[in-house]
Amino acid sequence: MALPLSGLIYKGLTAAQAAEMAAPELTDYKPIFFSAEEWQFILAACDRLIPAGGKGKAPGALETNVPIFIDQQLHTDDFGKEIYMAGPFDLNAPATMGYQIPYYPQQIYKAGIKLVDQWSQNTHQQPFHALTQQQKDDALTQMQKNGIDFAALGESNMKSSHLFSQLLSDTKHGYLSDPMYGGNKGMKAWIAIGFPGARASYIEWVKQHNVPYPLGPISVKGERA
Repeated sequence: MALPLSGLIYKGLTAAQAAEMAAPELTDYKPIFFSAEEWQFILAACDRLIPAGGKGKAPGALETNVPIFIDQQLHTDDFGKEIYMAGPFDLNAPATMGYQIPYYPQQIYKAGIKLVDQWSQNTHQQPFHALTQQQKDDALTQMQKNGIDFAALGESNMKSSHLFSQLLSDTKHGYLSDPMYGGNKGMKAWIAIGFPGARASYIEWVKQHNVPYPLGPISVKGERA
């Protein structure tokens, strides 16, 4: 449950620690865009795309509230509305031709998750979120390489790689975004990679290659880690 930020700082916590405590707990969060079944898929998929304990024991997608970021972005009315939707579309066009499907990101998730879970039921007799870690990784690889045939499942306007690409992009954005957008809880991702955040000036460090940045990041709201 989210705690009020006011008052926490006065208890000896840094602004970043207070902001992390005030952020929603992933286990308590109620999605506003995704259904309960879709939310289970998002949690499981994000956890495999950026698992915890990577190089340097970096935090994972779940520790940094990436699923919350994705849910809140998709619920935003204007998210994806800049995408050209007048067609014509060529599903088999090379990647250099840009966006070639008649779906907004919200539609990609809704249709794609249903199809992947259908494929998972047909292949493993259980939905994606219930698979083993290795099976999830294999399924994500299949999605990326279009090994999950959406056309065979009745979807002729989108490939599984479209869902994978959208999910991977949004997961990266949620992991590295400013905490004000719902992800990167406590600026833990920025701390892990040594990113200074929204500091007004660090020009003296630009040419100091391979030298660890000694100061913690600052969020857009001025929270310090």
